[in-house]
Amino acid sequence: MPSKANAFAAYSAETPFAPFSFERRDPGPKDVAIDILFCGVCHSDLHTARGEWGGTCYPCVPGHEIVGRVTAVGEGVTKFAVGDVAAVGCMVGSCGHCPSCAESEEQYCETTAMVGTYNGADTVLGGHTFGGYSDHIVVDEGFVLKVSHGEEDLAAVAPLLCAGITTYSPLRHWKVGEGQKVGVVGLGGLGHMGVKIAAAMGAHVIVFTTSPDKREDALRLGAHDVVVSKDKEQMALHQGSFDFILNTVAAPHDLDAFMVLLKRDGTMVLVGVPGEPHPAPSVANLVMRRRALAGSLIGGIAETQEMLDFCHQHGLTADIEMIRIQEIDDAYERMLKSDVKYRFVIDMHSLKQPA
Repeated sequence: MPSKANAFAAYSAETPFAPFSFERRDPGPKDVAIDILFCGVCHSDLHTARGEWGGTCYPCVPGHEIVGRVTAVGEGVTKFAVGDVAAVGCMVGSCGHCPSCAESEEQYCETTAMVGTYNGADTVLGGHTFGGYSDHIVVDEGFVLKVSHGEEDLAAVAPLLCAGITTYSPLRHWKVGEGQKVGVVGLGGLGHMGVKIAAAMGAHVIVFTTSPDKREDALRLGAHDVVVSKDKEQMALHQGSFDFILNTVAAPHDLDAFMVLLKRDGTMVLVGVPGEPHPAPSVANLVMRRRALAGSLIGGIAETQEMLDFCHQHGLTADIEMIRIQEIDDAYERMLKSDVKYRFVIDMHSLKQPA
């Protein structure tokens, strides 16, 4: 029988979050049921809940940075057992047979598109999917991940399921490593993980920020230097010297200011999606040094597992501030002001507490 789930939902783009109950499916032969312990808060949650990207299905239960404990498994499940700590990221399904899915790049599914953990098409119960701002979830084991970190780190592991993989995937794909000079543009939820991961990969990491007061924090996170991107003299000192730049900023800005910092054959990858387009970059800056401007979307399931294992091996987690689910609207307002270092995580036990 389907099980009742308790959650917090946005009932419209304009109304505050409020309690919401709905049905989760009974675990099928290949399903894993997970009691959610912690759920990270991503800027995508805000965009979706407030209808800023269009296409939001209400009531909307966001949350795609999920860590919890397995409570039941289907008879065909082989990778998980009751009591295991498990995680769920940004997707819970895909077609499974297109070229991208066959190459473990399910996030680029070419047939049905990936099924989002929330606001996606629920292929089992119909309607749309509900995410991690809830007490439990049922997911096909092919989209469930193993967590090796200790119990004390589980809350700080949650943001790895989006912020971690979103930054790890391009660093891995473009083969960032020892001896490379790597820039990270922006020091927010994504940027702070980009710094940690790139440094753990052995790169010489430089953070670009518009805020001089972020210098100390950037160095603490693993950066070797910090450049204030509004300072033209500082920027000019690095012209033509970077192998790779990870640009995490999700607001329109001048891409040319960073493109000219790349070496010949250098690449800048965008992982932030602005609400309005960036000003068009100069083609000459690309052509004259065979530079590349690219984009990247999260990562496939196999790569996400690799990222979790890498972070466990190197002792990496996100810098977090824990909140109660009842504080989610305030958290969204603070997130808009960049007033968090560096990711909010919801203690889902708070669902059982009064408002």
